[in-house]
Amino acid sequence: MAEINVKNEIGQLKEVLVHRPGNELLNLTPEKLHDLLFDDIPYLKIAQKEHDKFVTALKNNGVRVYYLEDLMAETLNFNPNIKEQFLKQFIKEAGVYTQKYRDLVFDYLINIVDNKKFVLKTMEGVQIYELDQNKRINDKSLVDLITDESEFILEPMPNLYFTRDPFASIGEGIAINKMASNTRFRETIYSEYIFNYHPKFKNKVEKYYQRYNKWHIEGGDILNLNDHILAIGISERTEAGAIDCLARNLFKNPNCNIDIVLAFNIPKIRSFMHLDTVFTQVDFDKFVYHPGIMAALKVFEITESHDSDSTEDLSVLELNDSLENILNRYLDIKSILIPCANSDSIASKREQWNDGTNTLCIAPKKVIVYDRNNITNEVLKSYGIEVIEIPGSELSRGRGGPRCMSMPLVREKVPK
Repeated sequence: MAEINVKNEIGQLKEVLVHRPGNELLNLTPEKLHDLLFDDIPYLKIAQKEHDKFVTALKNNGVRVYYLEDLMAETLNFNPNIKEQFLKQFIKEAGVYTQKYRDLVFDYLINIVDNKKFVLKTMEGVQIYELDQNKRINDKSLVDLITDESEFILEPMPNLYFTRDPFASIGEGIAINKMASNTRFRETIYSEYIFNYHPKFKNKVEKYYQRYNKWHIEGGDILNLNDHILAIGISERTEAGAIDCLARNLFKNPNCNIDIVLAFNIPKIRSFMHLDTVFTQVDFDKFVYHPGIMAALKVFEITESHDSDSTEDLSVLELNDSLENILNRYLDIKSILIPCANSDSIASKREQWNDGTNTLCIAPKKVIVYDRNNITNEVLKSYGIEVIEIPGSELSRGRGGPRCMSMPLVREKVPK
């Protein structure tokens, strides 16, 4: 089987990528929450326990779990000659503009010999006081004189435990994404190096999108409906231009079977940041959704254009129909739409905010969810869905659920 093989949303999950929350969460402060895309500060000790229970639930259901930090450390272990290259690129992308501070940060990090500790430190962030003070104060600049030593020269990356977003598995290939926020842009550098240099993936995986492209796109907006149809959200984090670009690359690649992209235009607001925060698949014919998107939702079909008289290589058609009918037609099913919190006007808003619709399907009719969304979970059970509940009081503070915290690498085919 290919190293990446994800052609649906509900087949038995075999391999998945996660990141255990680390010290980057300790470096969240109230004044930095907005910039770092958090609404509150999770308690790291409990967040790690919750994440460990999530991983245990995966392993107990036959899923092989890879950690981002381990794959990146292995990448450097297998390729010691790229460590300096990686670090220089990382420092530059972190916005360290003066040569003096680039050199100081480089000297500090390159001396962390253990590559796992090195990787975790790049994720955690680096404060000014950690740098070599003798070298720093010998020739003080205006920047030195006005900079508090507790400031971060490399900002922490607290969103990393949402591994769904930096890249996306599509069929037997990937999209290495360009993140919408500057604070998350560096997250995809790990994907770039892992897929370019780790022996598990090197020269074995098609790349359908690159992090250097013009338009933003994030993995939470990408759903593999089947081996021919991809759904992508036009959202707060994913631009229409990125969807056009990705669609072209998919259609033109002879090794890719995707020939239809369905673009879901959803409201561009924080609580609906990605398509998978308002719409996920839980069975062959069943989908959980947030009722709050229905009034504004528009769906577009994108296919390759074969019109010789047109200058466009894509054909785009707005589908003026209900979501239920669209799913029926394209997936050849009789779809059942399950509303978050049974459409209760208050509970559905609350539970969607706490990722009630962000389900991770690990096999047909089997999902992992946060236990706090009790109304939605009971509704799912009433439709015959096996619900595996995990605690999420701290993890949910980052505004992401079980699907957000997981990047499938391999899924089985859906049984017929």
